[in-house]
Amino acid sequence: MRIGEVASRAGVSVRSVRYYEDQGLLASTRSAGGQRQYTEHEVERVRFLQRLYAAGLSSRTIAELLPCVDAPSEAHSDAALERMAQERDRLSEHIADLIRTRDALSALMTAAREYRDTQFA
Repeated sequence: MRIGEVASRAGVSVRSVRYYEDQGLLASTRSAGGQRQYTEHEVERVRFLQRLYAAGLSSRTIAELLPCVDAPSEAHSDAALERMAQERDRLSEHIADLIRTRDALSALMTAAREYRDTQFA
């Protein structure tokens, strides 16, 4: 199938399919006319990639996880689980930073309201 059909069936844009291929996350063959050709396997792969992106993973991280999918083994599985744990920890720290930032903003808003109330009371 051609790129437009893969994109349509996977629920993504043609641009996304091209991006996945450019990042080495997806492969295609070429027709005699140079058009990309895909199979049903690539449709499922694109859907899988979408789930990984939705989990907050970057292209680089996804590329690190794909050996677990492409060549399953205990070692690849262990490496993938470790990498996902690292990403989860990174996200947890980012969330903690955001909470601290939100709390600092809330404190500033409280101080500004108190100041306003004393100035205009």
